[in-house]
Amino acid sequence: MISKTYYRYIWLLNLLLDSDPLTFDEICMMWKMNPAFDGPLPIRTFHEHRKGIKEMFGVDIECDRSKGNVYYVKNPEVLGKMKLEKWLLRNYSIPQDFVTFNAMKDRILLEEIPLGQAFLDHIIEAMKSNVELRIEYQRYEYGQDTHRQTIHMQPYALKVYNRRWYLLGYLKEQDALRIISLDRILSLQVLKTFFELPSNFNARKYFADVVGIFVNEDLPVTKVKIRAYGTQAEYLRSTPLHKSQSEGRSKYREFAEFTYRLCITPELVTQLLAMGDKVEVLEPEELREEMKEELIKCLTNYK
Repeated sequence: MISKTYYRYIWLLNLLLDSDPLTFDEICMMWKMNPAFDGPLPIRTFHEHRKGIKEMFGVDIECDRSKGNVYYVKNPEVLGKMKLEKWLLRNYSIPQDFVTFNAMKDRILLEEIPLGQAFLDHIIEAMKSNVELRIEYQRYEYGQDTHRQTIHMQPYALKVYNRRWYLLGYLKEQDALRIISLDRILSLQVLKTFFELPSNFNARKYFADVVGIFVNEDLPVTKVKIRAYGTQAEYLRSTPLHKSQSEGRSKYREFAEFTYRLCITPELVTQLLAMGDKVEVLEPEELREEMKEELIKCLTNYK
């Protein structure tokens, strides 16, 4: 679930986007009607939320004194250019409001991220201020006891994948960019050590050529072609496996062929395996062979 602070930002912004200009008293009345909020809305908190919305979304909530001190969104058009912000507004406005009602909470089922969100506020604040984090991290390795270590990271970006939050940043101990899972963090401290985010860093470009969160800059971008059978083709049309997805012209109605330009990573293999017999890898041959090997390993577990 998203943190309470950011949910309040989103609720307030949605309220003003969907309403005529409102006075502070009218906003307070709507606030009291939302069972997710405890207590009244102090004027100081309201202005802090206005500032937070400006920093988070780039949206200005202004007061029109000529019309009786009413508040409105001055520049709603900026949201049309910001994919993350639109995603937050779409996913965390109405659904989370509904689950606070006892009558509805058992009928609207959301997929929750089980662990890690406790550190989100601190990480986001560190990202905004460009300050380092000291993290007590728990790593699991096959055949070994649980490994704990203290790391120092400059936080660059956050990403959600498969119901887990991941943090990408410069790991000082390894002098390299690394990604860690928030559900493995035991404790976190925001330091006062400032860092400079590289001017050429772009999180979307960093993950652009992969499915998931695993990035190896030594891996080449490869043409991958698959054949999807039956309804799986429709699923891929509606929810592409990767943004590079393109569909070829098939002569047969029982399947469709899709082509991608991406890096071949373990997460790509996992996603393809999850589609079972509804998908066949056509090329490259090395990926096709890897799929065969993984399927053979699966069969051996049932012998």
